[in-house]
Amino acid sequence: MELWMKIAAAIAIGMMLVFMFPRAKYWLEHGPKAEKGDWQAAILPILAVVGFVILLVMMVR
Repeated sequence: MELWMKIAAAIAIGMMLVFMFPRAKYWLEHGPKAEKGDWQAAILPILAVVGFVILLVMMVR
């Protein structure tokens, strides 16, 4: 990769961070708050994916 492309990519990433940080901060402050049962609902799909990956690994062995 040429030097000018690396510099342009670094500038683009820096600009994205500058523009996205205030939006992310606003979303965190004004977003929906977690309620009772939210974590239990999130853990079920995560465990299903982990179980599926373990199953695939065991099938390959």
